[in-house]
Amino acid sequence: MSKVIYKTDEEIELLRESALLVAKTLAEVAKLIKPGVTTLALDKMAEEFILDNNAKPGFKGMYGFPNTLCASLNEAVVHGIPNKVPLKDGDIISIDCGVLKNGFYGDVAYTFEVGNVKPEIKKLLDVTKQCLANAIEMAVAGNRLGDIGFAVQSLAQENGYGVVRELVGHGLGKDLHEDPQVPNFGKRGTGLMLKEGMVIAIEPMINLGVRNVKEAKDGWTIVTADKKPSAHFEHDVAIRKGKADVLSSHKFIEEVLNNNK
Repeated sequence: MSKVIYKTDEEIELLRESALLVAKTLAEVAKLIKPGVTTLALDKMAEEFILDNNAKPGFKGMYGFPNTLCASLNEAVVHGIPNKVPLKDGDIISIDCGVLKNGFYGDVAYTFEVGNVKPEIKKLLDVTKQCLANAIEMAVAGNRLGDIGFAVQSLAQENGYGVVRELVGHGLGKDLHEDPQVPNFGKRGTGLMLKEGMVIAIEPMINLGVRNVKEAKDGWTIVTADKKPSAHFEHDVAIRKGKADVLSSHKFIEEVLNNNK
């Protein structure tokens, strides 16, 4: 049985603070993303920014992960380890970041375009972002986890994309990964009832090709089985009546990206 830890309004505000710090960290990362930059350079900057804001990197050391950012390139779905390989024009890169501040975690992901990306890959990013938006609309008290999963799965599959099943969203609080698990697939009206005070990270992972994934040789990175690109976007959401309360934001990131155009 899943053991959901319900949050008070005060705790939700602390979670919001952590989630917004992750969003601002990713906006700093967005300023640097271009061909020729290494993911290790992005990682170093992100770590410094988090520490400067009186928080700790949430991922570094978690389960033995060596870095602040998960930097997952092209066919890498998640858990990519930052390295010294320069980004190339046409790449996409999912940057997933967590922080621990005031005892609570924030956890946000965004998939960035590097230089000029093919239209079919741009569409994958747009649809994945819309999958997240559709899922958030379902994240209200009285709905069920299956409603969130169905919202993601139905839109992705309408567009011919694969929905990763082995990796899921999760509850969020004093631990980075709490109950419940939040799959990106499911049947409407099934699964755990959503109640006020639940805080979850919703994170569609959508593949241009098949849904199947495998672990890379490094023991961390998860890649698509057919080597086609994958997109990943994530928000932290508090369940409320009537409308979800999105604790994180992509606004800071998108302001930077629009200024860079």
